[in-house]
Amino acid sequence: MSARPQVREAETGPVARLYGRLRRLPVAGLWFIVVIWSLPTVSLFINSWRSRDDQRGSGWWTVQPDELTLDNYRRIFETNVNTNLGKSLLNSIAISVPATIIPISIAAFAAYAFAWMKFRGRKTLFIATVSLLALPLQVALIPLLQLYVGGAHITLPWIEKTITLFPDLNLVNTTTAVWLTHTGFALPFAIFLIHNYIAGLPSEIFESARVDGADHFTIFWRLVVPLSIPVLAAFAIFQFLWTWNDYLIANTMAGTNPNALPTTILIANLAGDFGTNEHLLPAAAFIQTAAPLIVFFSMQRYFVRGLIAGAVKG
Repeated sequence: MSARPQVREAETGPVARLYGRLRRLPVAGLWFIVVIWSLPTVSLFINSWRSRDDQRGSGWWTVQPDELTLDNYRRIFETNVNTNLGKSLLNSIAISVPATIIPISIAAFAAYAFAWMKFRGRKTLFIATVSLLALPLQVALIPLLQLYVGGAHITLPWIEKTITLFPDLNLVNTTTAVWLTHTGFALPFAIFLIHNYIAGLPSEIFESARVDGADHFTIFWRLVVPLSIPVLAAFAIFQFLWTWNDYLIANTMAGTNPNALPTTILIANLAGDFGTNEHLLPAAAFIQTAAPLIVFFSMQRYFVRGLIAGAVKG
C-alpha cells in the first residue's frame, strides 16, 4: 500500500519534471535553428513589399502596414527586357526541366545496365564514367562553347579530307546550349547515385522476373523504376536546384542574349547602374525561390530515403 504513493510521487516529482524538460530541449533547439534559418527569407519577403526609401531608411523589423506596396512586383514584371522577370522565369523553366528529366532518363538506363547486365568491360566503363566527376566544370566551358559554335572537325592531310566529328549546331546564346551542358555534367553523378541504389535491390526479384520470361526492358520498366522512385526523386531535387540556381553556365552559354537569360543572370543585373534598382532585388529574389521550394516540398518524403540508400548501398 505504501509503494503506490512513492511511485506516483517519483513520477510527478521535481526529477520527473526536469527529465521532461530535458527531453523537450532537442525539439526546442530544432525550432530555434528553424527560426534563425528562416530569418533571411522573412526579411526578404518583407522588404519585397517596401519602397526604396523605406528599405534604406529602416530595418525590415520596423515595418508598418502603410509602407507595404506592390510597386516592386509590378516593376519586375514590366515588358522592359532588362527587368522582365516573367520572361526569365520561362527561360529558367526551359533550362531546368530538360536538364532534370533527360539526365534521369539516361542515367537510370545506364545504372541498370552497369548493375545487372553482364557485358565485357562493364567495371572499367563504370569507373571511367564515375571518374568524370573529377573533371572541373570551369575548364570545359570554353571548349564546349566553341563546340556549339563551330563544331569539331579533323583534317587528314594524307588524303586531303576533313572529317566532321561534331556538326556546327549554332547553339550559342540559346537555352538549349545551357541545358545540354547541365545534362552532360550531371550524368556521371546521376549514374553513380542511381547505380548504387539499383545494385542494392534484392536479386531475387530479378531472378523471378527472368524465370517468368521478362526481358531487360520489362524488368527495368516494371520493377526497377517503381522501386527506384526515392533515389530518382532525390536526384531530381538536387539537379533542379543546381540548374535553377546556376549562374556560371548560363552566363557563359547565353549571357549575351537578353531573350535567353534565366532568372539568376537577370537578378544579378537587376540593380542597374549605381544601384538605382536595388530595391527590386528582394521581390525578384523571392519570386525566384518559389519554384525550388515547390519542387523540394513536393518530393521531400523521398529525399532523405533515396539519398541515404544511394549513398551507402553497392
